Formats: sequence, C-alpha cells, structure tokens
Amino acid sequence: MKATFKGKYDTDKIGGAAATFAVGAGDVKLRASITDATVVGGPSLNGLALAVEKPGLFIVDYNVPKKDIRFQFMNTVRVAEKPLNLTYIHFRGDNRTILDGNLVIDPANKVSANYMLGTGNCKLKYTYVHNGVTTFEPSYDLVKNAWDFAVSRKVYGDDVCRATYQTSGKVLGLEWSRNSKVNGSFKISATCNLAEEVKTPKLTAESTWDFEL
Repeated sequence: MKATFKGKYDTDKIGGAAATFAVGAGDVKLRASITDATVVGGPSLNGLALAVEKPGLFIVDYNVPKKDIRFQFMNTVRVAEKPLNLTYIHFRGDNRTILDGNLVIDPANKVSANYMLGTGNCKLKYTYVHNGVTTFEPSYDLVKNAWDFAVSRKVYGDDVCRATYQTSGKVLGLEWSRNSKVNGSFKISATCNLAEEVKTPKLTAESTWDFEL
C-alpha cells in the first residue's frame, strides 16, 4: 500500500494537512483520502473521500460527507497524426460538466482548451517549451476577455521557478516547487494583487511525502 501525506500553511488561513492511501486491485487503484477535519475533534466523515481509478481511462471520486460523486473519463485520439488528449469531468451534485482537451503538436508546442458546458466559460492556452528548460504559457479567458501569462524554468534538476500574471485582476504570482521521488515534493508560492492600495503578499507553502506501508 502506498501513502501520501500533504501539509499546507497559508498566511490567510490556519495550516492544514491531508493524507492519501492507495492500493492496487488488479487494473484499478483504490484510494482513500482524509484531511485534518477528519480527525480534529474526534473521528468524523468530514474531509473523507473515496476513489476508484484506472490510470489513463477513468476516475470516480466520492465525497462522503457531501454524498457527491465526480466522474472523470480520459481518452486520446489522433488528429492529423497528432495526439489529442480529451478529458470529460462531471460533478453530479451541482450538475456541472467540464470538457478539457490538449493537442500535442510536437514536444515543444501544445494547444489546450477548457470549456464548462452551459456557461460559455472557455479558456484557451498555448504552451511552448524552449530547449526543454523554459516554458511560456499565454492563455485567454473568453468570458473575462482577458489574457494571463506564465513563465517557468527548470533549475537545479528537480526544481522549477514559475511566475504568473493575471491581467483581469492584476495579480502577480511567484512559485518555487520541487518534485523529487527521493527528497519529497514541496511548493512555496506568493501572490500579490497589484490593484490593491495596500499590496500585501499572500504566502502559501505545501509539502508532500510518499512512502510505502
């Protein structure tokens, strides 16, 4: 059985923790996840979620306290000999459906779209990877009629530095993350709303550890 423990600290909220337990059952994986709300103040169903997953094909998540189910199906088709990855996500509780797709033109170029059915909410994004190290990601939100920009760069092997800017809200973000199977994973991010008179950065830190039981 594999387990993942996640810790989070947010300057705007009290720090929290979450744990995920996964076990293989033939071609599928069974997962159970809890948060600090599940154990603080005595055992409860708060923050408990169960899932069944077949990697690359489907994920079914069940939120126990809300009695809500989320269905996610994935598939890949080829368009002009290029792989088009499609994802269908449906939230039964609020009857919300999301379609997500990305077309991989070549290892350095990718175009993706995210659309929420019935709302007209659609986002388009272009991803360009330069020399396998630096990634540029301009995106356009059709509802807000606004552009967002992101630039990230690999440093020291497992580390990534990323900067983002949301033009609609004038929000600047900086992030430093590491994804290492040996030393664990962490992410430290800071955001600042440049439109506010008093520009107070918001700091968030997350750490993740995987281990065998």
